[in-house]
Amino acid sequence: MQLALIGLGNMGAPMARNLLRAGHRVSAYNRTRAKAETLAGDGARVAESIADACRGVDAVVTMLPHDEAETETTFGESGIAASLASGAVHISSSTISTAMARGLAAEHTRRGQGYLSAPVFGRPDAAEARKLVVVTAGDAAAIERFRPVFDSIGRETFIAGAEPWQANAVKLCGNFMIASMLETFGEAYELRKSKVDSHLFLDVVTSVFGSPVYANYGRIIADEKYSPAGFAVPLGLKDVRLVLETAQECASPMPIASLVRDHLISALAQGQSSLDWSSVAKIAARNAGLE
Repeated sequence: MQLALIGLGNMGAPMARNLLRAGHRVSAYNRTRAKAETLAGDGARVAESIADACRGVDAVVTMLPHDEAETETTFGESGIAASLASGAVHISSSTISTAMARGLAAEHTRRGQGYLSAPVFGRPDAAEARKLVVVTAGDAAAIERFRPVFDSIGRETFIAGAEPWQANAVKLCGNFMIASMLETFGEAYELRKSKVDSHLFLDVVTSVFGSPVYANYGRIIADEKYSPAGFAVPLGLKDVRLVLETAQECASPMPIASLVRDHLISALAQGQSSLDWSSVAKIAARNAGLE
């Protein structure tokens, strides 16, 4: 397929490489051109602009950090909506609000274009290894048409429903559960005060739950290796804020999400903005008198 990928950060760049390895033709665009140029050696065409990237493609995939970036890239002058041909599809893998997804779907429908939400679960190493979990939603025929794209970047694809925003709701709730796990790890690791080794505790938890998410994040917290950040604190806070907005739309209270949001805000206030969001465990350590 002829594709464009816009947003070549920690996740977008490895996704683009896997699309190229799978035989797709990829036009790469990033506001910082150097990030796109690093993919030229893998066979990507470096696009000069968003409009240039969208020219002649079957679909454009966006992997952007937040609603504001998605808005600017899609609705801006010579953005995706203005540049994509009728019948072509915008696939957003960005972690955005459900409201943003509804707005994107409405605009692309108005212009005779397609839209799918397809956020992913996994850190940059999972993106590089093609082990992401893709959650998509939207028109069933469009999902089947672009299943080869999802298969090129991930190990499994789930269909959340016929409305694109449903995939974003699943993604936000999943990230909320990861954030809650980070909070509980931070609290549980304060067993250090009773002279229990954090790595021993991690081994027990990994054996009990059998979860690679527990094992990977638990090791980061046990080793206190929060830099370089695979997913920084501000992005984690953004996602928890968005899940709370979604909960408000559904009139569903989420008291734990409110607690995690407040601790992520504390992490920002205490200078952790460049650290991985798992560093929220440092807040529990400080509260226990260990930092």
